Amino acid sequence: MPRRKARRDRPKAPVYAIDHNGIAPYLREFLTWSESMNYSAQTVKDRRYALTRFIAWCDERGLTRPQDITKPILERYRRYLYHYRKNNGKPLGFSTQASFLHAIKAFFKWLAQENHILYNPASELDVPRVHRQLPRHILNHAEVEAILNQTSLNGEIGVRDRAIIETLYSTGMRRMECQNLTLYDLDLEQGTVLIREGKGKKDRYIPIGERACAWIRKYVEDVRPALVLEPDEGYVFISDLGTPFRNNQLSDLVKKYLARAGIDKPGACHLFRHAMATQMLENGADIRFIQAMLGHADLSSTQVYTQVSIKKLKASRRCTRSPIRRTGAIQRLPMR
Repeated sequence: MPRRKARRDRPKAPVYAIDHNGIAPYLREFLTWSESMNYSAQTVKDRRYALTRFIAWCDERGLTRPQDITKPILERYRRYLYHYRKNNGKPLGFSTQASFLHAIKAFFKWLAQENHILYNPASELDVPRVHRQLPRHILNHAEVEAILNQTSLNGEIGVRDRAIIETLYSTGMRRMECQNLTLYDLDLEQGTVLIREGKGKKDRYIPIGERACAWIRKYVEDVRPALVLEPDEGYVFISDLGTPFRNNQLSDLVKKYLARAGIDKPGACHLFRHAMATQMLENGADIRFIQAMLGHADLSSTQVYTQVSIKKLKASRRCTRSPIRRTGAIQRLPMR
């Protein structure tokens, strides 16, 4: 077993000093309310970040009370988000802008409901439209196998990494769902897995393939005991530090194997989710079954994979010349 690596300092999100601003106490109360209303931890985290950023923007302009915020000011902030450029010179995506503005709308709706302000200035705030995009990068079966083969170069740690990627590929679960998977959620004998509190805090019960089960069993029996630190919290996949994977650690691990396999496609864990859904559809699986596997609340979210499959089918047909084109003959079907 290789020696565990020391924890590296990762770049942190910018810290905004807002405690002195008069809006900050309302933010803390709003976040507590969000938790009490059973919003997911990720939703609360996203709201905290978006609203902290907004309050810092207000503070720079001398806006220190919720009552100071008007619709024109919110429109000004919306334009600020549109023109904002990140350190790499790229703008914020429309989905990111919409996420920030939805947090602001929820915040001011709560302020009005709690009678902290007389009216809701964000009630008519326009949010950018976010178009549902097709997955741009899909791994084919050969690429998936090439990535899996790279794990054999890492010895016992490679067994863990193989089990992780096999799980992602076999089930199509999201990164956070994989990180939060516990030993009690797995039934390797029956080949099933229970995903607790996935997106939208919804549970789902899905199958997992035999090959994935075999690698998970090998990892749990042979590798995990030497990795885990006591007290054992029961998470299936343990990092090199002996703790559950957190934040982007799982993505960084998968990206490493993508690079080793020579595959230059952006994305990490989600690539295997796309690959699973697309390949299942191409092999004749019913789209409702794929919807249940992926945990999509709306079928339209799953139907994007039908469009991906159609595009791949058309591309393959363009590469295949028909006998009619070779001979130049036009064949007519008999009338019936």
